[in-house]
Amino acid sequence: MRVIATAGHVDHGKSTLIHALTGTHPDRLAQERRRGLTIDLGFAWTDLPSGERLAFVDVPGHERFVPTMLAGVGPVPAVLFVVAADEGWKPQSAEHLAAVDALGVRHGLLAVTRCDLADPGPATAQARDRIRSSTLGGVEAVAVSARTGAGLAKLRAALDRLAARLPDGDADSPVRLWIDRSFTVRGSGLVVTGTLGAGRIRSGDALVTARSGRSVRVRSLQALGEETGLVRATARVAVNLRGLEKDSTGRGDALLTPDSFLPCLRCDVRVHGAAPAAALPRTAVAHIGSAAVPVRVRPLGEDIVRLTLPAPLPLPLRIGDRAVLRDPGLRRVLAGLTVLDPQPPELRRRGSAARRAAELGDARGTPGEAAELRRRLLVRRGELTAMGVAVCSAPVADDWLADPAHWSALRARLAELVTAYHSQRPTEEGMPVEAARHRLGLPAASLVEALVTPPLRMSRGRVTAGPDGLPADVADAVQRLTTELADRPFAAPHAQRLTELGLGRRELATAVRHGAVLRLAEQVVLLPDAPRLAADRLSELDQPFTVGTASRALDTTRRVTIPLLEHCDGQGITQLLPDKRRRCAPRSRPSSLTAP
Repeated sequence: MRVIATAGHVDHGKSTLIHALTGTHPDRLAQERRRGLTIDLGFAWTDLPSGERLAFVDVPGHERFVPTMLAGVGPVPAVLFVVAADEGWKPQSAEHLAAVDALGVRHGLLAVTRCDLADPGPATAQARDRIRSSTLGGVEAVAVSARTGAGLAKLRAALDRLAARLPDGDADSPVRLWIDRSFTVRGSGLVVTGTLGAGRIRSGDALVTARSGRSVRVRSLQALGEETGLVRATARVAVNLRGLEKDSTGRGDALLTPDSFLPCLRCDVRVHGAAPAAALPRTAVAHIGSAAVPVRVRPLGEDIVRLTLPAPLPLPLRIGDRAVLRDPGLRRVLAGLTVLDPQPPELRRRGSAARRAAELGDARGTPGEAAELRRRLLVRRGELTAMGVAVCSAPVADDWLADPAHWSALRARLAELVTAYHSQRPTEEGMPVEAARHRLGLPAASLVEALVTPPLRMSRGRVTAGPDGLPADVADAVQRLTTELADRPFAAPHAQRLTELGLGRRELATAVRHGAVLRLAEQVVLLPDAPRLAADRLSELDQPFTVGTASRALDTTRRVTIPLLEHCDGQGITQLLPDKRRRCAPRSRPSSLTAP
């Protein structure tokens, strides 16, 4: 299926022509038929000579209904531009062409109607000349009369050629169905319609709405009036939804594949076909897809502006999306827009707008991984793919992607920070990961850990440099303690003596972290082999034994014996009995397979 929208001045015969081509009148409202005036979107379809099915979105031509026209044309890849032979180019012809040009539509066909009432030559030449300067470029033109049928066969053939040139929709992309109509059907519930430009929808699929984020279920599907279980882009589709009320959605909302789009409340865009950005009004209406939302306009550079959307109306935008900026008061198109960044950073400092414009200077709305990483430096993979960027790089940590140059600079900066931290705090093992994260301005501690490569290393939640060893002054202090305990290994020095040996608070903490000493209590410090030596002496006692007996065997005081025995209990060296006595746990004999 191919989808095409009409465009052109009011009462130039758009709906009548669609009726002649399809046998279905697109005006579905009684008021429209009574007045002979299209005021809402109409839909019809036909089979072309090649067998291709072509769906039409018929739009109103009156100036009061340009927003409705934009809702119909926005998601559609091609237009059938209609000009009447007896009237020629008119004001709404110009505004519709400005809208088509702003949206960047590149595929079209000119139909000059009422050729039975006037020579179509002058109107054709005038219209082709105007259209040639737009994104449509040089278009094929066909003179036709819907009343007599003249030229209809030629128009069908031209439509066939146009349909063959249209790009195929990407059925493997996430679904983004801009809703252009919603209504209820008795016995079925809510039905929404739209032009599916990408993705595929199946009966039973779970989707979400852009406006509310609510999850909905596809109950059934129709394409061109026929029930179907699967619709692939590009197609006109009617979706019967479960889990949503009519008041909760409508034109301008969208059905989305879950977790595939980010809600956008501000975006940076490039302006096309207008005066400098500074000359734009500060408020306007942006037409994106089938949505029309009021926006605040902030110029950043010569042709780059920031749009801020109203908080209750986020839009699912991607890099490269096209939009129209319109002044509803003056009833004219102001400019075309190309989305450069649907998730831009905040502008908080003086001069940040100009710097932002410079960053986006070479951006053209083509999503590229390398360029986006250079601008963002660090970004989650899911966030980048939700903006329409195809990701090939491997994450540096978790799902974080990084610009290679920025990542190398971060690694060098981390080494500098660790070196400076060690020089300022030589007794500490290294720089805490959280401190490094804060100094580097990183959003996650896992990124700091991923930056650690030799000669840096991780140890107990800290980043340090060099081999795993004690600082020289701490190592000397531990050696003095070892000498002190050589004859009486359980005679733990008091705090003052530890300080005299060189083990002040920081030095002692460093020695404990490295396992160079064993701290049993606040003021009880022994060497790491103390539990093994205690086990040897205590095993020679009559079992069970008391704390006093253990103290005499270990040649120390209860100040040391009690925390040492509690430590041995925890290690399974001793067992505490109900009567507060202890006994040594039986030692396993060496296996015959390992015994010498």
